[in-house]
Amino acid sequence: MKAISLAQELSTNAYPGRGIIIGRTPDGKKAVTAYFIMGRSANSRNRIFVEDGDGIRTQAYDPSKLEDPSLIIYAPVRVLGNKTIVTNGDQTDTIYEGMDRQMTFEQSLRSRTFEPDAPNYTPRISGILHIESSTYNYALSILKSNRGDPDSCQRFTFAYEHPKAGEGHFIHTYQQDGNPLPSYEGEPKLVSIPDDIDAFTKLLWTNLNEDNKVSLFVRYIDIATGDFETKIVNKNSH
Repeated sequence: MKAISLAQELSTNAYPGRGIIIGRTPDGKKAVTAYFIMGRSANSRNRIFVEDGDGIRTQAYDPSKLEDPSLIIYAPVRVLGNKTIVTNGDQTDTIYEGMDRQMTFEQSLRSRTFEPDAPNYTPRISGILHIESSTYNYALSILKSNRGDPDSCQRFTFAYEHPKAGEGHFIHTYQQDGNPLPSYEGEPKLVSIPDDIDAFTKLLWTNLNEDNKVSLFVRYIDIATGDFETKIVNKNSH
């Protein structure tokens, strides 16, 4: 698989929806993840990311304008011991609870399907970073409808053992803008990951569509110590 330019990929797609990137820095020392959300409706755009313990959650920027919280208010990032879970919905909790009961990432998601937001049937995308004894593995998952058929759920898990330094993988919910929104297709895309968290945060935020971008989370985790650094960017800020 040929690596793509993240800057070009984001700047030429007005609406990839929500996206997860997981990878490793070029020096091999840090595990990296990023999660962004976009919105077309006023309800989707009325959000910010806030830190919540070791994770984050979404919150209404203006609570008086919050319409339907069901699919937009959730914890995208939670930490369970040496595992960091990143998702685009409340399946973060499903994975956390499942893995806490010794189920695998894939098994935990068996009870879930795509989102019930007809006619889009937004895919549920999820990622897991596992760091143990200075070794690092990660996986990405997508649960999606069979080309808009709500009776058929397709489940794909992509696992990356001992990921190469400087590389990462990017998955998002929609191929591009549209009505209904077309679900993501294919494997996660191979992308480059820089050593510098500020540079990576800037690259992502600058290239996301100005009208549709809402919030961005980036985390770099030291594989040897488990210490991490987090950046949050919100379009809505007080």
